[in-house]
Amino acid sequence: MAVAILSVWATHCTPENSPVLESAPETSLVRESAPEASSVHKSAPGASPVHESAPVPLEMAASAAEPPEVATSPSELIVCLVMAKKVIHELTVYYVTATEAVHELTNCPVMTKEAFYEHTACHAVAVASVWSGLRAITNYKIPSSCTEANQRLANDLNEFYCRFETPNTHSDHLSTQPLTPPAIPLSTPPALQICEDDVRQVFRKNKRRKAPGPDGVTPACLQTCADQLAPIFSQIFNRSLELCEVPSCFKRSTIITIPKKPKITGLNDYRPVALTSVVMKSFEKLVLAYLKDITGPLLDPLQFAYRANRSVDDAINMGLHFILQHLDKTGTYVRILFVDFSSAFNTIIPTVLQTKLTQLSVPSSICQWITSFLTDRQQLVRLGKFMSNSCSTNTGAPQGCVLSPLLFSLYTNDCTSKDPFVKLLKFADDTTLIGLIQDGDESAYRQEVEQLAVWCSLNNLELNTLKTVEMIVDFRRNPPALPPLTIMNSTVAAVESFRFLGTTISQDLKWDNHIDSIVKKAQQRLYFLRQLRKFNLPQELLKQFYSAVIESVLCTSITVWFGSATKSDIRRLQRTVRTAERIIGTPLPTLQELYTSRVRKRAQKITLDPSHPSYPIFELLPSGRRFRAANTRTVRHKNSFFPQAIYLMNS
Repeated sequence: MAVAILSVWATHCTPENSPVLESAPETSLVRESAPEASSVHKSAPGASPVHESAPVPLEMAASAAEPPEVATSPSELIVCLVMAKKVIHELTVYYVTATEAVHELTNCPVMTKEAFYEHTACHAVAVASVWSGLRAITNYKIPSSCTEANQRLANDLNEFYCRFETPNTHSDHLSTQPLTPPAIPLSTPPALQICEDDVRQVFRKNKRRKAPGPDGVTPACLQTCADQLAPIFSQIFNRSLELCEVPSCFKRSTIITIPKKPKITGLNDYRPVALTSVVMKSFEKLVLAYLKDITGPLLDPLQFAYRANRSVDDAINMGLHFILQHLDKTGTYVRILFVDFSSAFNTIIPTVLQTKLTQLSVPSSICQWITSFLTDRQQLVRLGKFMSNSCSTNTGAPQGCVLSPLLFSLYTNDCTSKDPFVKLLKFADDTTLIGLIQDGDESAYRQEVEQLAVWCSLNNLELNTLKTVEMIVDFRRNPPALPPLTIMNSTVAAVESFRFLGTTISQDLKWDNHIDSIVKKAQQRLYFLRQLRKFNLPQELLKQFYSAVIESVLCTSITVWFGSATKSDIRRLQRTVRTAERIIGTPLPTLQELYTSRVRKRAQKITLDPSHPSYPIFELLPSGRRFRAANTRTVRHKNSFFPQAIYLMNS
């Protein structure tokens, strides 16, 4: 079984295109390791290979899967692995057969949908099967990735995603970086050592329903064969870390496009998501945990993405806290710049990232390994049945990889504001600059905007001035007309409202527009709940559907806006809940109850995390039992998250 998994890479990774196989035969380490590996297998046939000596090269590690006969050359190994390719095909067929009932149910007509209820009531089917049936009953369909797929569009998209391959010629910093980093000696011990138990656990945690990568290996295969594959891949992973090289078969990706909006007007309206090797994703998870331990304390506290105990709500609430606290003072206003980057993940320069990682105390061997991971990557775009031509890229981090989000956060970690009256919030590539203006002095704000534009130029990030907008929040009695903001000789458009991290924020800091959109969306989904009720499904299933499909819409970022919502808006929201109650026939939690419980839960997590940027807001009184109440002058500040959270924590 283990050889069957490895056989997939044998068809893609030959001695000519594998960086590890190219360099391994030329080193003395390979010549010395081969006899040791062979002797281990001969002394303990049939046992799990446990090696305490130096790591063996990839071809010898792969050959350890078959103890009776050890391949003596990469070509012989490839021949053996290709012969075992049928095994993985049979295993894949097995898993397809195991889920055949679910697929048949999804494609069945209405008559079989009624049979689905009987099957669910009589047999405790898996949750995934239940939701497959619910989608079939409601006739709910996920929008397709592309409605007009063709070969030319696939090739155009692949070229479009590789358009940042040439670095920014205006960046002196980039021009001084070597295209290929200097190799470190092979004898340098890796900073990270991976044991068999770690590999076994990460294989077992793979989700079976996830799509496989270009190599065709499914997560179910790794999960089932974790015990057999862990000894082999632990050697392969450690050898990769020792050589600071990622095999080319691990770096291949298939790009799946997802529309950013309903109506497509250009290539930029498709979001690229990379399907990569499941084995490589497991490898990345182990490296990710190591990187988080090293870089966690050094990350920008106002970067809220991909960090423990951070959320979208935290980013919005923190920004609103800066704004509302400043507006409580007289003679103040706020300018908010919502920055848009063009294909931010695709613009990362690996050598620049390597320099930044070194400054964050990441070991040089890991830096070299990450550079290898991001360079010489082969990718193609799949649109339905059409596949584009393969393209090689040395720029960017694939969206969909485990390491990419953290690498982008580390890449932008030094993008911060130096002025205390200008706050720079980051949530992955969503960057927001908040200028707290006092007495009309905007010099600090405009200087920070210029510094941001310079930083983007130096780091190959393309600032999209057409989509970058500004919103002014000014509650002064007779505010004067304010001069527009310009970036790189382009005037930034001023807007009255903006959808920030999924929440619509208006310049009057009211939530009418946001509540209108979520009420409309929730009422549309009530149709699906009515369809389910027609099939006499049990109340428990209807409640689960309501919680996942309707309540999730009503409660999105509820800690941000519910406290400041008007009574009429709350009545509109609660009317949707009452309609769902009548359809289901059972009471449901009110939005006020959900808001209160979520605020308490969020506040408790913040008070237990001293590294959280809002931790100082919750100041304990000398008694140690209550928190100091927030000093607020206006109702809009009093009803915001932090004052309400402190009030609830004290009550």
